[in-house]
Amino acid sequence: MSKPSYLLIGAICAAAWSLAACTPALKDYAPVRAFIDNLSAKHQFNPDQLAQLFAEVEIKDDIIKRMTSPAEAMPWYRYRKIFLTDARIAGGVQFWRDHQAALSKVAQATGVPAEIIVAIIGVETAYGANTGHYRVLDALSTLAFAYPPRSAFFLGELEEFLLLCREEHLNPLQPTGSYAGAMGMPQFMPSSYRHYAQDFDNDQHRDIWHNPDDVIASVAHYFMLHHWQAGQPIAERVTVLQPAKPYQHALSGDLKPDLRLAELESLNLKIAQPLSPDTKVKLMAFVQQPLAAVSNTELWAGFDNFYVITRYNHSPLYALAVYQLSLSILNKKDTFP
Repeated sequence: MSKPSYLLIGAICAAAWSLAACTPALKDYAPVRAFIDNLSAKHQFNPDQLAQLFAEVEIKDDIIKRMTSPAEAMPWYRYRKIFLTDARIAGGVQFWRDHQAALSKVAQATGVPAEIIVAIIGVETAYGANTGHYRVLDALSTLAFAYPPRSAFFLGELEEFLLLCREEHLNPLQPTGSYAGAMGMPQFMPSSYRHYAQDFDNDQHRDIWHNPDDVIASVAHYFMLHHWQAGQPIAERVTVLQPAKPYQHALSGDLKPDLRLAELESLNLKIAQPLSPDTKVKLMAFVQQPLAAVSNTELWAGFDNFYVITRYNHSPLYALAVYQLSLSILNKKDTFP
């Protein structure tokens, strides 16, 4: 980490500590007052009730620390060990068995494979075992008012959270989630909850904390609305043919497929699956061991569906973990009656 990064983190932590020190008067903090005034005018919230609510909010400095060192900053060889475990694979098989009917119905309706839905829930919360212990209101308020690099985003999510609590008749002090305010088994942010959560069993409540069928439908709905393509490939290993050609320039840019398969092959790079030369892919490199050698790098081609997975979490490590876990769960499930 560079020296400027240390200085930035130090400044953030100092700001968080300063705000935490005056938590009992958080409702009187100028940005909080402005936020309350805005919500009252925009959405007809009662300003006195909001002030009373924010009087009970706690700023958590450990959330700031966790935001500066996310798991997605790890190299692939460490990241994959968190999620591609025998226990998580077995848990996925059991989750699939327990919720076979809902998974089959939702997969047929949306085109999103059951194994992908299961793998998302497995990576996010180990099938509901680790949904987070922070009050969502505390997490979002901490990041909105004490974490300047992402303040605008989390102010928006805080607004969405209060709206969904009103819509779903939830006490804002009760829902718990991750240090970033992600909620329930699928770890939806409040905006995702409001836009994508589904009421599978028609009980007039979208319960992503305790109702696995609602969770299954919600994850699939998220993927469907982000243009999942049923029956299309997700990712493929890339083989480097000899003589090797420079390919590093093709690794740049965002995660959206930007390279025609014919262009990939012109770099002496090959995938096993026969596809049209005009198929778009994204070339990605993943470090397999703690060594610097080029031979230590594994190349993958991500297709449009891989990009859709990264709309759930904007990390190629995350998407590859979901994909590989989904294959392991599918293979393990097929070995049992």
